[in-house]
Amino acid sequence: MMDAGAFLNLETLRSRLYADPPSSEPKRSDFDLNPHVRPEGRRVLRLSAVLVPIVARAEPTVLFTRRSIALSRHAGQVSFPGGAADPVDTSPAATALRELQEETGIDPSFVTVAGYLDAYETVTGFSVLPVVGLVAEGFALAPDAREVDAIFEVPLAFLLDPANCREDKAEFKGSTRRFYVFEYESHYIWGATAAMLRALAGRLQ
Repeated sequence: MMDAGAFLNLETLRSRLYADPPSSEPKRSDFDLNPHVRPEGRRVLRLSAVLVPIVARAEPTVLFTRRSIALSRHAGQVSFPGGAADPVDTSPAATALRELQEETGIDPSFVTVAGYLDAYETVTGFSVLPVVGLVAEGFALAPDAREVDAIFEVPLAFLLDPANCREDKAEFKGSTRRFYVFEYESHYIWGATAAMLRALAGRLQ
C-alpha cells in the first residue's frame, strides 16, 4: 500500500499536481462511464471549484461533507466543500476556500493550496475544478446547517488503495447509470466525488 504520509510533504504533493489552474475544459466527466446519456452538441458549463482537503494528521485524512437532505440538488450526498464561482472570486482556489469556510467554518488560513487536478464535467452542467489543499490541524468546525448535515474524515491511505474503489450502478430516469464508489464505515462516497478521488490517486501514484 502507498505511504500516504509521504504526501504531508508539500513539495512532494505539489510535484504530482498542476501548479496552476488547468483549462476549464473537462478531461473527465460523469459521461465516461455513461456515454449513452451524453447530450448531443456542446454544452455551456457553469464554472465551479471544490477543495480536496488533505488534513495533515499523523495519519493523513481527507475531509468530506454530507449535504443536507433539505437541499434541492444532491441532497444527502457526500461531497467536497465547494460550489459555483462568484464574481468576487479571484481564482478557482479562492472559490474553493470561500466555500470551505462557508460550509464547514474552517478558516482559509489553515489551508495551503498544493495544486490542481483536471476539470471534471458533471451531468448537471458544471465544470468542476478540484483544488487540492493541505489543511493544518487545530481548525474549528462550524458547519452551515442549511447546507451540511455532517463533516467526517477518511484515511488518505484508504482512498489511495485501488482495491477500495469499485463501480456500482443504479436506475435513473429510465436508464442504467454507472459510477465509482468508495465505502468507508457507514459512508458511501460515489459519483463525481469518487471519480475525483480516483483521479487524485492516479496522480499521486
